[in-house]
Amino acid sequence: MSTVDMPLTSGKSFVSFKCIEIKQPIGCFYIGSVEYKDLIDITYSDVRRINGEREFESYLGIQRPLDKKRSKKIADYTNTVDASFPTSVILSIPSSCASYDEKTGVMTLSAFEGDGEYDEVTYENIAKVLDGQHRIEGLKGYQGDSFDINVSIFIDLDVASEGYIFSTVNLAQTKVNKSLVYDLYDLAKARSPQKLCHNIAVVLTSREDSPFYGRIKRLGTAENPSGKMGITQAAFVQALMKHISREEIKDRDIYKRGKIPLLDKADLDKLIFRSFMIDDRDYELVDIIWNYFSAIRQRWPKAWDSAEQGYMLSKTNGFMACMRFIKDIYLNRGRLGEVISEEEFLAIFSQFDIDDEEFTVDNYKPGSSGEGALYRRFKDCAGY
Repeated sequence: MSTVDMPLTSGKSFVSFKCIEIKQPIGCFYIGSVEYKDLIDITYSDVRRINGEREFESYLGIQRPLDKKRSKKIADYTNTVDASFPTSVILSIPSSCASYDEKTGVMTLSAFEGDGEYDEVTYENIAKVLDGQHRIEGLKGYQGDSFDINVSIFIDLDVASEGYIFSTVNLAQTKVNKSLVYDLYDLAKARSPQKLCHNIAVVLTSREDSPFYGRIKRLGTAENPSGKMGITQAAFVQALMKHISREEIKDRDIYKRGKIPLLDKADLDKLIFRSFMIDDRDYELVDIIWNYFSAIRQRWPKAWDSAEQGYMLSKTNGFMACMRFIKDIYLNRGRLGEVISEEEFLAIFSQFDIDDEEFTVDNYKPGSSGEGALYRRFKDCAGY
């Protein structure tokens, strides 16, 4: 599914809806509920851009450029069974387009023809979006009949005030830690790829005989009970998720509706562990990850367990490279749907001409470049 350009509502030049007036230090503004199609029709985003040339140039607009990937994810989310946007979309509207009836509590927004003193405002340019442009863009992909969106409406704001509200809203928001997000899936009753990966992370970091004992940092905190280098829960979940689900939001929604996601044969060589989720073979998937990293720890014990600075095998980029390489093993050996033993994994790694001292940040830099280099090194050693 992707966002689409939606035509304006045929012949419409105004929209009315209930509102309440709010008084705060900044002044009065209004909170109301607008049908999503009307909201799409009347809004536009003032994207940040440069006006002029060289030393005379100045910046116009307050919004960041639209992120198409983010809008696509929101579009997918809008069609899930429990989609919700509880926070307001913030709009700035000229007084020439707004009329509020205090007795009935009805706000009417309409196009304005222009009268010499105020410029013409077309229906599709009534409301400037101060916050919520990605939600509005994502709603263009909504396939349902009704979706009311709560809005906060400011009247006759100057550009400086618009910029202040935009920056305050975005700077004041604390980005939710991804590890916390995945940890909260533990509370969900319905099955989902996110909950499966979270549960596997919990098992592996909790068992003393696990290669990951105390190494997966729940909620992304700095505490590490094992005292050894670890990875965040978010990193673990995201790496495992790549082998299970291409569209985890869609899969979660399917489970929420009491159904089971499909296993597309075209995805067998991409989502090597998807069948384990669909067939409820969670314990076997735990065994695979356990066996795989136990073999890695046994083959390179110093690089995996050392508390010395500089080793990277058990850090994020080393872990990510290992998680990429496990797919090559399964595909090369034609073992999809099977549990490979620790001994078989160890037999593969025992043939690698790599010693513990090679797994350092000097050889494999932190980040995606080091991850890619180690992944390619493993492939070369295996002859894949």
